[in-house]
Amino acid sequence: MKTLAFGGVIVLLTLSALSRIVSASLSDDGDAAQEDMHLVSSELLCPPSQEVGNLLRQIAQRDAELEEREAAIALREQDMRVARQEIGASLAALTEAEARLEARMYQSDQASETDIARLTEVYEGMKPKEAAILFEAMEAGFASGFLARMRPDAASAVFSNLSPEKAYALSVVMAGRNASAATGGAQ
Repeated sequence: MKTLAFGGVIVLLTLSALSRIVSASLSDDGDAAQEDMHLVSSELLCPPSQEVGNLLRQIAQRDAELEEREAAIALREQDMRVARQEIGASLAALTEAEARLEARMYQSDQASETDIARLTEVYEGMKPKEAAILFEAMEAGFASGFLARMRPDAASAVFSNLSPEKAYALSVVMAGRNASAATGGAQ
């Protein structure tokens, strides 16, 4: 709004000067025209009024503030670009680390599965009475995992050589593993 007022003042001064020049050139008196020209030029060269000076200072101050804001915004934008790049790099590193972790977990699972399968084969290959001695010493949850993987004929031979208490405990653990599956997951 102040910029419009300042611009209006300049336009009015310019129009006033031009109208004096034109009116002086149209008049027959050359001395009067010269005098008007001198008057117009002295008005234009005189220092601006206090109001115009204040407007100019305010415009300069506002321009400086806008430049400061633009510089601050540019700095923030630069910071945001750097932050986005850092986040992108971190995300890529996390994705890569996750892929490596999944690969290691898969290898570990495969190795574990291979070890369990091999032990199951060993227990199946043992004489039932010898295997039953080992299963008697094992914790019920651990032993039932092997028995569940064994061929039914080998598992029944081991069961027949276990103490009734151990055979019962293993049966309860094995039956309990799939109890919720038989009822659709409701407990």
